[in-house]
Amino acid sequence: MKFTVRDLVQIALVTALYVIFTAMPPFNAISYGVLQFRLSEMLGFLAFYKPKYIIALTLGCILANFNSSLGLIDVVVGSLQTLIFTSLGVYLFRKYMGQKILGYNKAFLFFSLLYAFTMFTIAGELTYVTHVPFLATWATTALGELISLLIGGYIISLLAKRVDLSK
Repeated sequence: MKFTVRDLVQIALVTALYVIFTAMPPFNAISYGVLQFRLSEMLGFLAFYKPKYIIALTLGCILANFNSSLGLIDVVVGSLQTLIFTSLGVYLFRKYMGQKILGYNKAFLFFSLLYAFTMFTIAGELTYVTHVPFLATWATTALGELISLLIGGYIISLLAKRVDLSK
């Protein structure tokens, strides 16, 4: 994959936004642990417009997770989860872009549901490191993820009406 200077700048900007919306105050207070709500997850929808943003999201997750109290395991598990499931979600659901369910972007809805389900990886990590109950942790992380993605998908859909995100 060949990147232009513009591509690299856009990747760097989205990476920086991910880090800011995850690791910087006041967002860091709600971005880690059993109860998490990452505003930065809305940036995942940019990958539906340009897959290059999968790189930005993964780099952002790596950098932001260095701020996690779980340490290096969160850097590895969290960034792999982002890379694998964002790529899979875009691959599976991109064909639904432009279709609506109750006025909501169908691709974004399916992606949100898939991604919330995949929080079993983060719940497993939290259970392994902090010995919290797996199912309860999966439920809370999945719910936080689903809410942040549904809100984020709506915001990105509105933004896409004003700005050509495919450039």
